[in-house]
Amino acid sequence: MILNKIKTTAICMTLLSAISCTTDFESINTNPEGATNAQLEQDYNTIKAPFSPMFSNVILLTAWPYQIFQNLQGDIWSGYMATPTGFANGNNPQYKLNNGWNNQAWESVYRGVMSNVLKVKQQAEGKYDEFYYISLIIKVQAMHRIADIHGPCVYSTYGTPNTTVFLYDSQEDVYKQMFAELDKAIVGLTPIAKANIAGNKTSLFASSDVSSYGGDYKQWVKYANSLRLRLAMRIVKVNPTEAKKQAELAVAHEFGVLMTKADTFTLQPKNYSNPISDISQGWGDIKMSADMESIMGGYNDPRLSAFFLTSKQFPGEYKGIRTGIQIANKSDRQDFSSVNTKTTVWMTTAEVYFLRAEGKLRGWNMGSGTAQSLYEAGVVSSFEQHGISGAATYLASTSLPKNYVDPVAAGNNANAVNLVPVKYNAAATNKVQLQQIITQKWIANFPEGQEAWSEYRRTGFPKLFPVVVNASAGTIDSNLGIRRVNFVDSEKAGNPQGVASGLVKLGGADNGGTRLWWDKDVEIIQN
Repeated sequence: MILNKIKTTAICMTLLSAISCTTDFESINTNPEGATNAQLEQDYNTIKAPFSPMFSNVILLTAWPYQIFQNLQGDIWSGYMATPTGFANGNNPQYKLNNGWNNQAWESVYRGVMSNVLKVKQQAEGKYDEFYYISLIIKVQAMHRIADIHGPCVYSTYGTPNTTVFLYDSQEDVYKQMFAELDKAIVGLTPIAKANIAGNKTSLFASSDVSSYGGDYKQWVKYANSLRLRLAMRIVKVNPTEAKKQAELAVAHEFGVLMTKADTFTLQPKNYSNPISDISQGWGDIKMSADMESIMGGYNDPRLSAFFLTSKQFPGEYKGIRTGIQIANKSDRQDFSSVNTKTTVWMTTAEVYFLRAEGKLRGWNMGSGTAQSLYEAGVVSSFEQHGISGAATYLASTSLPKNYVDPVAAGNNANAVNLVPVKYNAAATNKVQLQQIITQKWIANFPEGQEAWSEYRRTGFPKLFPVVVNASAGTIDSNLGIRRVNFVDSEKAGNPQGVASGLVKLGGADNGGTRLWWDKDVEIIQN
């Protein structure tokens, strides 16, 4: 499908618009005690309005923008998917970064999430704080993705009135602020959740909550703790002391982290369906990757049927495409295995078990269980999430990923590279155990390619096939893969001084080969 041309708008204009469009909110500083029911209802409605676009833009849920928001970025670079389409005018799968595509995530999150978080802050902070706390959690969920795509970004200066220059924070400073905001939300929302549980307070957020939590504040606190754990693990190579502190705080909280099937964070499918199946099955622009075929196929993983359709070209088989190949005709591989999911998931319970397993491997206090038992709980949780049986048999398997064969062009064939089994080997080196943990987390997180790409950059696992065609002119290593996305064109045009401040804090060239702050080639886990 021909991609629609994005109409880019300078972020400084978005910021100014967000500030100026915030409507006057009468009685912001008044005590709600004594307000009439009509006044309270109007206040709630005004506060609730920004949440719908927030939910829709953390992971953009409109098909063609989603394609360039994530599908032709993280979904491919994570090893989840590949395209049969030989896109022109720059090709992300072949490491020639297409800036026209790569604007979309930045612009959607600032316009759809950050501007609306600002509105909630102005209207609810100090008055209806449960709305404010939840907006902070959504903010961190959205903005850690942006920081993990680009590195330095606009954070502390966002919403500054009467300015046209928005300076960038370093990624390290962004993470510090995100931890502080999660802490504020967790500390503030916990007593409100207790009152809600005791029946002393109604959830004001219930009618605005389009997630599986339905306005349950305790669930939101558990999710915030789990998000804290995710971010803690992300920084383990650059600040292991802080990583351990944040991770242990998350797990030790009285509500804890995600632990049951019901805890997985999903959006209501009726109005917040993931468009990836339409892109895959309808347009034929994205398919299963060779890495997925090699790893899940080699494991005979029964979750394959929940993730993909069997190939029309090879009935009964799951067939993937290798990333970064030379594509002559879309028709050659458009009938390989299509993606088969419509659920939008922000975080799975399985991911949290794998995070805790890694934490145990590092000697952290991650609650009860060993690294192995938490790893196995993660696999079981993933099977339960997808309604798949046979987890015990799968966990006992010593099968390995299989070699990849491209039936169209033999030059794309490759021997399997991620050579670890499903059966956990507690006697192996910690590095091998980590590879097992991350491989299963990679499978369980499908189809959330942005998170999988970030974890691949952090750990190097699972091992993925290198691209066949590297069109980066030497800026991106074929074996290391893309490490970040360039600063966006709309920012370079509308906020050049901000971009210049970000470039200084990036500490390298503005290209896809420069590592982010947390992306260090240092192994903390002992061999």
